Amino acid sequence: MIQIDQKTHITPDDTEVIVLAPVGRLDITTAWQFRLKLQECISKLSCHVVINLSQVNFIDSSGLTSLVAGMRDADKTKGSFRICNVHPEAKLVFEVTMMDSVFEIFDTEEEALEGVPRSMAS
Repeated sequence: MIQIDQKTHITPDDTEVIVLAPVGRLDITTAWQFRLKLQECISKLSCHVVINLSQVNFIDSSGLTSLVAGMRDADKTKGSFRICNVHPEAKLVFEVTMMDSVFEIFDTEEEALEGVPRSMAS
């Protein structure tokens, strides 16, 4: 089982954003649970999602796949899908797989909620 902390953030323009923070490893044994949680949040709660990866110290290809699937779900519903606080050990996986250019990745949860991509912020 993977622990996934969940909270709701309401933006100044009343948009509901779900913040999910998985804890531990996002790998072949936990990615499917995370994927289901993402699917459920996007279909039932809000199409705007922020994934806080500060507590994920390991991610493999199945973990990345679950993130890509979540991003596709959000895109399909005209939502947004952002990642923030990527753990240094997990960050390497994003860079090696070039996934850091696929996702909108932010340094902090606050930045992700404000929705200013890094490229525009600097």
